[in-house]
Amino acid sequence: MHRIISVMLAAAAVPALCGIGRAAPAYDVVIRGGTVYDGTGGKPYAADVAVRADRIAAIGPHLPGRGKAEIDARGKAVSPGFINMLAHPEESLIADGRGLSDVAQGVTLEVMGEDSMGPLTPEMKTLYESRQGDIKYKITWTTLSDYLDMLRKKGIGPNVASFVGAGTVRVNLIGEKDVQPTPEELEAMQGLVQQAMEGGALGVTDALIYSPNTYAKTPELIALAKVSARCGGMYIAHIRSEGDRLKDAVQETIDIAQASGAPAEIYHFKQAGRDNWSKLGGIVSMIDAARARGVRISADMYTYTAGATGLDAAMPSWVQDGGLEKWIARLKDPAIRAKVKAEMLNAHPGSWENLYAGAGPQGTLLLAFKNPKLKPLTGKTLAEVAKERHESPEDTAIDLVIEDGSRVGVGYFLMSEDNVRKEVALPWMSFGSDEAAPAPEGVFLLANSHPRAYGNFARLLGKYVRENRDLTLEDAVRKLTGLPAQNLSLEDRGLLKQGYYADVVVFDPKTIADRATYAKPHQLAVGVEDVLVNGGFAYRDGKPTGEATGRFVHGRAWTGAPGGGCRASASAWSWSK
Repeated sequence: MHRIISVMLAAAAVPALCGIGRAAPAYDVVIRGGTVYDGTGGKPYAADVAVRADRIAAIGPHLPGRGKAEIDARGKAVSPGFINMLAHPEESLIADGRGLSDVAQGVTLEVMGEDSMGPLTPEMKTLYESRQGDIKYKITWTTLSDYLDMLRKKGIGPNVASFVGAGTVRVNLIGEKDVQPTPEELEAMQGLVQQAMEGGALGVTDALIYSPNTYAKTPELIALAKVSARCGGMYIAHIRSEGDRLKDAVQETIDIAQASGAPAEIYHFKQAGRDNWSKLGGIVSMIDAARARGVRISADMYTYTAGATGLDAAMPSWVQDGGLEKWIARLKDPAIRAKVKAEMLNAHPGSWENLYAGAGPQGTLLLAFKNPKLKPLTGKTLAEVAKERHESPEDTAIDLVIEDGSRVGVGYFLMSEDNVRKEVALPWMSFGSDEAAPAPEGVFLLANSHPRAYGNFARLLGKYVRENRDLTLEDAVRKLTGLPAQNLSLEDRGLLKQGYYADVVVFDPKTIADRATYAKPHQLAVGVEDVLVNGGFAYRDGKPTGEATGRFVHGRAWTGAPGGGCRASASAWSWSK
């Protein structure tokens, strides 16, 4: 590990009788002698990087002048801060603003919103507080921007940004029932999306395999995506199927992009279930063809073969109509229970995504419970618990949902490692953890996370770049920085460039690696040495500083900036290509 070789040098003069003084530091931080990967995907080069306040002041070989702090980066890589395109630290940052599992990997921007933290009604606040797990907090905000401002004021290490959830605005106006909005309700939903966009959201998102989001039809999504487009934002989604109906789900996403004028992105790109692994080539061809026609569509992924969600993805959507509490009440009815069990055994249902059937009970790993009595089951497979209880795996899954009063956090082993290796090299692929940003201490130890929370980005650079050579380091850095910043239309972020915000990572390409496993997930990655967020140290010499360096990164329609607000049409915006 390198050392910080100079800190806060005094500008004191040598003794006055000499008549000679020392010049004041020219910069706040100078990173000396590293290999710069600037985020463009271009060839790396040796240079110093100087930071003044929150911006990159200069980049070049042997920069003159001193920094208040100087970092010896010889033998290390210096890159822009990594962008987590699918982050879920909504609650973890309330408990611990350091965002340690991600910052320790070089993440400087957490992009949230698969289901957003606003806009909320009083009823939603009460309901969501009652459903909280290990992390308890009072919901004091109403809008999404209020939530993000709350985090900023509280003090956070990484930057934060968010999409507004189509599912959130749906619940806000029509609840969790399987119903379709009236024209008036859909217009009101569009109004909530516009308010969120002008409050700083990056676009609109959805999670279409989960209730109540799955009840939304394509025209509803197009209507909301059109508002996002007028406001300079994206449409980004956990698509309706990642398995049996993958082709149809990708086509729906392309159709939404074309009809709305908004760029689109597919969350955690995958082919779920062995029967669907062979679909990768055809899906890539679909996306490449759409891009060749001018459709702005991209994807992100995590670098693991298991997903993580809940036991709601093991049961049909009809039984979940109306929300968690009604779902649990129905499961207590013997006739409904029998019907649900039968559908759980159908490997290829026609109307919902059966992740349980794809993984099987041996491939369903129990990660998180609310009920203290069930926490000893954490880390066991559903098959193991079923055997202990002398029940079928399906009965066990149903009982666990009832006993825990939650969806129960689980991991499903569904994907092909060969496909993961092919996907990381796709030119339009960026990366997201789809996880919280915990720390290996305190409340976070009450449940297991998926190891991607601690290892997703380090695993890319260690396993897929250094060990497998599935892509070059400069391309991997582009996909972690410049590419997602361009897709999100972020100004002055994502590149190491003079005048850009000083979100900077110093890491060792020879040692960066993930350490988290499914059995022991709470282990920080290694190899990242320094992380600057807006010019301040969030991570220094391999340790967290606890400094509140993070900010709320706004979308283009944010009315707090000159020229903000939504436009009459999507074509009023100049989109990045």
